[in-house]
Amino acid sequence: MAQEGKAYIHLALAIYYAGGKIDEETLKKAAEAIGMQVDEAKIKMLVASLEEVNLEEVLKQAVAAPVAAAAAAPAAAPAAEEKAEEEKKEEEEEKKEEEVDLSGLSGMFGF
Repeated sequence: MAQEGKAYIHLALAIYYAGGKIDEETLKKAAEAIGMQVDEAKIKMLVASLEEVNLEEVLKQAVAAPVAAAAAAPAAAPAAEEKAEEEKKEEEEEKKEEEVDLSGLSGMFGF
């Protein structure tokens, strides 16, 4: 049921991008053209809802939102890199300690 509602929204967007007018008749024809069962009540609700919406602005905001979120991500990257470098240094120190310990043992057995 919810998928059907999404299908009408996708149809409305396709009509918008094609430069058509989003009205009940156009949505009904588009739904019929792709073999959807037409629910006139849903079409009326969608058209009424979209009458007060500036799709161009909504779509610009929707496209810009992920970019803003992605821009914030690199700020966190340096902290992660610093942490990784610290862990790497700790591992290297542990290896050196192990090598020292092992070299002492190898000296005892002539290796």
